[in-house]
Amino acid sequence: MNNARARLLDFILNSTHDAIVAVDSNGKVLVFNHAAEKLIGKKAGDVMGKFVKDGIPNTRLDKVLRTGMPEINRTQKLDNRDHTVVVTNRVPVRDFQGEIVGAVAVFRDITEIRVLAEEITNLKQIQSLLSAVINSTQDAISVVDNLGQGLLINPAYTRLIGLSEEDVIGRPATVDIAEGESVHLEVLRTKRPVKNAKMKVGPLKRPVVVNGSPIIVDGELRGSVALIRDVSEIMQLTEELDRIKSMVKGFEPKYSFDDVVAESPLMVQAVEQARQVASTPVTVLLRGESGTGKELFAHAIHNASSRRHKPFVRVNCAALPKTLLESELFGYVEGAFTGAKRGGRKGLFHEADGGTLFLDEIGVMDLSIQASLLRVLQEREIMRIGDSKPTPIDVRVITATNVALEQMVAEGKFREDLYYRLNVIPIFIPPLRQRPEDLPELCHHLLRKLNQDYGRSVTGVDGEVMRRFSAYKWPGNVRELENVLGRAIINMNFQEGIICTQHVPPLGWGAHAFLVQAEKSSTSEGGGVETLRETVDKAEIESIRRALEQASYNKTQAARLLGISIRGLYYKMHKYGLIEG
Repeated sequence: MNNARARLLDFILNSTHDAIVAVDSNGKVLVFNHAAEKLIGKKAGDVMGKFVKDGIPNTRLDKVLRTGMPEINRTQKLDNRDHTVVVTNRVPVRDFQGEIVGAVAVFRDITEIRVLAEEITNLKQIQSLLSAVINSTQDAISVVDNLGQGLLINPAYTRLIGLSEEDVIGRPATVDIAEGESVHLEVLRTKRPVKNAKMKVGPLKRPVVVNGSPIIVDGELRGSVALIRDVSEIMQLTEELDRIKSMVKGFEPKYSFDDVVAESPLMVQAVEQARQVASTPVTVLLRGESGTGKELFAHAIHNASSRRHKPFVRVNCAALPKTLLESELFGYVEGAFTGAKRGGRKGLFHEADGGTLFLDEIGVMDLSIQASLLRVLQEREIMRIGDSKPTPIDVRVITATNVALEQMVAEGKFREDLYYRLNVIPIFIPPLRQRPEDLPELCHHLLRKLNQDYGRSVTGVDGEVMRRFSAYKWPGNVRELENVLGRAIINMNFQEGIICTQHVPPLGWGAHAFLVQAEKSSTSEGGGVETLRETVDKAEIESIRRALEQASYNKTQAARLLGISIRGLYYKMHKYGLIEG
């Protein structure tokens, strides 16, 4: 039994990775395991039974026997190996009476550990240096892991974006984006760099340019690093330059046919027709209800024509009184009338020379001005007010109306000869209720614009809202849809991304205004008795609503029915929340 236990103990001692040397009370070696042989470089047979100081260099087991004091975590250099350093624990062995009967030393080669420690120290120094470099650079730096979660940002990032480490670290890569797609996610998806991505970031929607690169270690994608540069100052200078250029060149068109959402057959037909006539010099008449996008078509036609680098000038004929509209269109000479500017003034036809003049709401133009417009279209020349000599011009005319010009011709309110001049190429833009197929893409298109305006990241509308939208007739057309989506976004919490039914305001003309008035009435003094002002406001709202419905939401006709000016109607619609956009 004793022999079996001795063999087991010997097996255990020789299996351990640590070197073990034990001596008896006389200092003679009793235990010298295989690890000790490898480390010290001597065979057990050469050491066993001999005094430890004779067999092991630099040992201190003899001192531990004399003093009875343990020595813990002491380094020891071996004479037989130049660069080997060991760490050892030496303790006395006592019997049950506390008498020292021997001593044991357990030691381990720490040469590799010391090298690793030195490497770690060097890595820490490099890390500190890199951290100092990253923190001192003026460009904002953002780093995410392979899952797109924030790992690191520098002080320049906080200054530029306006978000702290708590806002970013451990959060998705999209947390700082107000407008645009995440460069980090694109880099992680493609494993390729992304250069010069434009976006707006942070609560203030700061415009930036971002360069992103993958972080690859040992062939494995570990994350993405992005360099973010503020371009707001450059944009301000660019905008100032554009403003100066627009003052020199006239007005710049903003839209192209790419901005027109056309999925429905009627809208596709309208776009195709507009594309075909864009390359020709003919006069175009855009017909459609208010809010259908007639001005967008005018911009697109100009941008697709050979005149796209020339001025694009827009005039709303309903927004200007007769006398002012005439002087704005054709200009005047010095002294033409009281208050005329010294030296006279060029008209908008002259400003649009070589380009396009867009006359919106042409149906309200006074008959006398219609005669002058007819002369321009026939003779290609204008006559300034007070001038006796015509001036030749080269202007393409695009007009738009939401009224039935044929009926106005029959009533003597619109010149028949001008009608035929304008109606060379009529393009009918269908109302939104006739193009329900366009609703999903229109919502997506408008939400992108509204996200930029409001600094939000709304991605779409849910199915129930889309069903409500599809069932609604949209009397205000696309402009009303934009208004509804904008008000829905305002009703949403900042973290919400999908428009649901609880966000959407009541649909229909006057719904918002009546709700406001109802709230006022319920809180008015006098035990529920309305004030005279509230009663008058309700009557005006109801009168405007009926006039708009009777005029098929043509504001010019509605103003005539109400006996007020078009400007007066716009004012009251804004006042009562009836304006659709």
